[in-house]
This record gives sequence, C-alpha cells and structure tokens, in this order.
Amino acid sequence: MQDRILLFALRGRDAIVIEQLLAKQGHRSIACANPAALAHGLAEGAGTAVVTEESFVGADSSEIEAWLDAQAPWSDFPFILLATKRAGSRPREAMRLLQRLGNVVVLERPIHSDTLTSAVTSALRVRRRQYEARAQLQELQAAEDRLTQLNATLETRIAERTAELSRANNELMREVAERERAQAALVQSQKMEAVGQLTGGIAHDFNNLLTVVSGNLELIGRLAKDSRIARYARFASSASERAAKLTQQLLAFSRTQQLALTPIDINALIAGMDDLLHRTIGPQIETRRVTDPQTPWVSADFQQLELAVLNLAINARDAMPEGGVLTIETDADAVPPAGLAPGRYGVIRVRDTGSGISPELLTRVFDPFFTTKPLGKGTGLGLSQVFGIAQQSGGLAQIESEEGVGTTVSIWLPRTEPPAADGRDESAGEAAPADVHRRVLVIDDDDGVRRFMVESLALFGYATVEASNGEDGLALMRREMPDLLIVDYAMPGRNGVEVALEARAMAPDMPIVLATGYADTDAAARANVIAQVLRKPFGIEELAQAIESAAGGVDQPQAKARASR
Repeated sequence: MQDRILLFALRGRDAIVIEQLLAKQGHRSIACANPAALAHGLAEGAGTAVVTEESFVGADSSEIEAWLDAQAPWSDFPFILLATKRAGSRPREAMRLLQRLGNVVVLERPIHSDTLTSAVTSALRVRRRQYEARAQLQELQAAEDRLTQLNATLETRIAERTAELSRANNELMREVAERERAQAALVQSQKMEAVGQLTGGIAHDFNNLLTVVSGNLELIGRLAKDSRIARYARFASSASERAAKLTQQLLAFSRTQQLALTPIDINALIAGMDDLLHRTIGPQIETRRVTDPQTPWVSADFQQLELAVLNLAINARDAMPEGGVLTIETDADAVPPAGLAPGRYGVIRVRDTGSGISPELLTRVFDPFFTTKPLGKGTGLGLSQVFGIAQQSGGLAQIESEEGVGTTVSIWLPRTEPPAADGRDESAGEAAPADVHRRVLVIDDDDGVRRFMVESLALFGYATVEASNGEDGLALMRREMPDLLIVDYAMPGRNGVEVALEARAMAPDMPIVLATGYADTDAAARANVIAQVLRKPFGIEELAQAIESAAGGVDQPQAKARASR
C-alpha cells in the first residue's frame, strides 16, 4: 500500500496510458475517479500520486487539502503534476493548485516516458526516505517513552537497589565477621593444642626432675644424722611439692581424662589455695574467704576443681584492672537450682566487683572459645572447663552478672560423706613390705629417676635389677624373671604399656606398676595389665605403698590418692 502510485486523470485515456507505462517498470498503479477517491487512497497509503492539472479544474478538492493539512510531521507527500505547456506565466488558479499540493513536481506535456518514470522513481525514493524518518521517529518516541517510564520509577528502583545492596553488604560483613571469629577460634585452638603438646613434653621431663629432687631430699631427711640437715631437706621437699602441684595444673591443659571423683573438703581446698591465689591475683585486689563452718564434703576431682577455682579467680582479676574485691564462699547445704536432680549439694562461689557482663553475652560465656577479653588475652576455655568439670561431677555451673556491679560464678557439686580413716600413720618412717626379698625390675629411661627408685627399694630390702629402655628390660626378663616390674610410660622405642603387655605375656601373674608423670591413665586401664599407677613426682613412702599394694593385690585408696596428687 505504501509503494503504490495513485493516478488522478479525468480526460481521455491519460490514466490508462500512464498505468500501462508504469506497469512496464514494475510499479503498481491505482486510478482514482474523483478527488474524494484520491483523498481516500492517500489515507490508505501511497508512494506518490500522478495527477493532471485539468482534473482539478472545478473539482471539490477539500478532502485532499484536509488530508494534506493533517499529515504527520515526518510526511510531505510527493505529487507529480502533468500540466499543459503554456507561453508565459501560469494562471493564478494553476499557482494556487501548486501551493495546495505542496511537494509537487510539474511536468509539462508532451512528456517523454523516461521523464515520467524518472520522476516517479524519484518521488518514490523521497517517500521511502520519509518512511525511514517515520521509523526513526517512532523508535525515538518509544525510547523517550521508555526513558520517561524509567525516570518515573528511578527513585523506587534506586531505593530497592540500595536496600538490596545494603542487605548484601550486611550479609557479607556478617560472613566476614563470622569467618574472622572462626579463624580466630581455629588459631586459638591450634595454639592451645601446640601449647598442650609442649606442656605435656615439658611436664614429663620436669616430673622426672622433681621425682629425683624430691626423692633424694626425702632420702637425705631419712638418713641425715644432723637435725638441721633434716630440717633443710623438709623445707626443700615442701617447695618441690608446690612445684609438683603447678606441674599437675599445667598437665590439665595437655590431656583429656575422666575425672577421678573423690570426697573433697571444699573449705580445705580453698584454704590450701591461699598462697597460689595471692601470687596469681596480685596485691591490688583484696581477697576474702567466707567458708561454711559445717565442713562441706563434695564429690569431685581435686586437681580439676582446684583448676576451676583458679580459672574463676583469674577471670575475676581481669575484670578488675583497677583493683577490687574477690570473695570466695562455700556453702554446705544449698538448695539446688532448676536443672539439678534433687539432693544435697555443696557450692563454691567466686564473686568479684568488676565490670560485669552484658545480658546479651551472658548466655554464651560457657561456650568453648568464647571470650570477652581482647585477642591474645584469653583462651575462651576457662569457663567452659568450669562448666564441664561441674557437669562431669554431677553438678552445675551458674553465672550471674550485672554491668558495673560485678559477677558471681557458682559451682554446685553433689554432697558426699568424708572418707573413713584407714588407721595408717602417714608420718611413719617406713612401710614394711610383705617380702623384703622380692626381686624388682626397674625400667626407666631417666638415669636419676631410675637410681632414686633403686636406692629407695634397697632401703626397704628389695633386690633390684634396672634397665634404661623397654628392649633391655624385656631381655633381662627373658634371662631371669623378676617378682615385680616397675616401668616408666614415656620412653624411646616402646612405651610402658607396650612393655607391660609383653611382660604379661611372659609372666601372667607378675605384678606391674606403671610410673608416669605424663600419660593418660586411660591407656593403662584399657591395657588391663597394670596393677598400680604411680604418678610422678612420688616419694619413698608412695613408692613402697604402690609396690605393697601391687604385690599383695590390696586396694589402698589412700595410697592411690597420695600417689595421684
């Protein structure tokens, strides 16, 4: 429709001739019978119109003029006007026609066919350019409409995108913070593992040294003729006992073991920690002790409970950098809180006047690796250990805190009866072995520890054979079987449990004592070949009682308790 050619020629055969001429050039032409038909054809669409000048004479061309006036801005319809050749200027009516048509090319008759076809081709080209302009205008209009729509929703989209970016950024920051916390916890865990391994190795060697020092001091005290030398030896022995205590506290960080639950007087435990607490807390903090006069006995692990109280005291000290008051209380018969089984409980409370803990953090303080202290100032394990020790003992740990006022941590432990006296005189000089002629094999890689045990056993009349490692000890057993074996745990090559297993295969009934300052007793318990475990550092009496108990098959709880201190 847009490329067709409209013909408006009312005289003779002009329309037919022009239509045939244009058809030869491949153009489609439509003849219009009157001005109204031409106006209708223009409205439907056309590429150009070939009209004759005389067709408009006396005709009503108002519809054509109306269509021309209503053209879109991009449209300037091309007309080809076939006019009669005249001499001079055109009549006024003819000029008015040209003005009404607007974009018009005038061809005077007679017209050559090539001239007409060339004019038609040119007019169609102009019309196609107008169509292209229309398409571009439509694209521009569509783009403008889209831009208008985008501008109308720009603020909304910016707000939505900003909120989305804010959510993404918050999530990213949360993940980064969580990753940093996890990384810090991992680093702290790895550091604590390394510290534990290092502490265990150091404790093994240190306990060997303490065994030699404390044992030989005891020998000096027993054999010295001069009372002053004996007194000096006792002083040094007291110091070595305190060193052994510190070593056991270090070992708590380097091994995981089942708690050895025994009756404990918590008043005596707190009193016995006075020196340790004063050295740890420092002079800027006032320490108060409020104990229940009823002497509360509870069921717990002595070393682990002592470590728990020490951890709480250190936390209290850190919460009072400018000084304050640390109060340790005991309660013999407190009412159990919710979460504990009905029964009687003793309580240790550690109270400070420090900065306190915010409510949102209070529910997390017992979580492993959670700490409110700066990086590098705390392991995040202290309170979780307290909680674990209380739970394993059948009790509970609770915390109460108020910012700016202070914190109170309570350890609830099941009450128990005090141990029955066994009638032993612990200050007696010597323990009499069942058979002083027993032959004992001592295997220990530390020369000093081995020599101390040999000298001590000789003091009680035992015959001794010694070896510095498991292979040499087993070789001695193959040559002559001893009556009893004392073997160290941590040795190069085979450890003490492995040596004990092979020794048991050779002598099923031979008593075996495992001397150790490092190993977890679970390994010995699983082996089921150890009659007694003797904890380093140990004294002469503890050594003799361990041998007597192993040889006689007698269970001696008090000797075991002294050996595990």
